[in-house]
Amino acid sequence: MEDFTPFSALIGGALIGVSATLFLWANGRIAGISGILGGLIFAPKSEFTWRLLFLLGLLSAMVTYMLLSGGAPDIQIQSTPVVTILAGLFVGFGTRMGSGCTSGHGICGIARFSKRSFSATAVFMLTGFITVYVSRHLLGLGL
Repeated sequence: MEDFTPFSALIGGALIGVSATLFLWANGRIAGISGILGGLIFAPKSEFTWRLLFLLGLLSAMVTYMLLSGGAPDIQIQSTPVVTILAGLFVGFGTRMGSGCTSGHGICGIARFSKRSFSATAVFMLTGFITVYVSRHLLGLGL
């Protein structure tokens, strides 16, 4: 592991946990990103503002990072645009089918000891492991 950064990972994880807890405490809602985004698209007017502000807060974290660090991180996507788009569509389909995403189930659901979230997170992780194994080792794609 070249880029092992335990302290920044610990701080980031703690911030995510505290934020999810405060969001649940203040709003009585789970901080599941796919549900918040999906609800923004089809939201009643009474829910539109908080959903938009939540997503703008996520984007402001990126802008803040860029301002403090002097630029965007060097991210290299090693797949084609078609594969990236297909992967995004599969993730979107999976979050609908699984009634939530990794933030909703993996962070908030597991913290609430939800059996459904434990199952969903195990399926997410197992599917990811299998996808990486098949694409890298069986198909030789090196994605």
